[in-house]
Amino acid sequence: MEALRKEAGYTIDDIYNLPDDKRAELIDGKIYYMSPPSRTHQRILLLLSRKIADYIEFQNGECEVNIAPFAVFLNKDDINYIEPDISIVCDSSKLDDKGCHGAPDWVIEIVSPGSKAMDYFTKLFKYRTAGVREYWIVDPAKEMIVIYRFEKETMEEYSFGEDVPVGIYEGFSIKVQ
Repeated sequence: MEALRKEAGYTIDDIYNLPDDKRAELIDGKIYYMSPPSRTHQRILLLLSRKIADYIEFQNGECEVNIAPFAVFLNKDDINYIEPDISIVCDSSKLDDKGCHGAPDWVIEIVSPGSKAMDYFTKLFKYRTAGVREYWIVDPAKEMIVIYRFEKETMEEYSFGEDVPVGIYEGFSIKVQ
């Protein structure tokens, strides 16, 4: 019985106490271990983060681009700790040396074989309810990008190679190859 209670009762302290070679996220007190990313995953991560950061810098924007591993404490509790692939945070008061405290404005997750259910379902719900404005699911296997613009309550799908408009930045679009 004790093991069952512990399974549903992990906290952020448990994440910080993991061995250095283990990465995990914590959602509603449950630990989800993460596998190392693939080369394709990392190439997409670099492409997107570079394009977004360049755009923000060129526009003299206030937002900050953060890439995993970067801690997002989505809720004001000790049972949720997420490391989105890319987090764009426009409210600097949410940021400190530990990470982001509250919802980023824009989150991008790059799907890996082991993260499908997490990215398409679990995180979708968590991001939406926490107040993320825009959520992109980039799926290299399907060569698709699914975009949720929670403020407008819309969902759109794009194929790799298409210009994908960024909802939080009017006039900015990104092409994923």
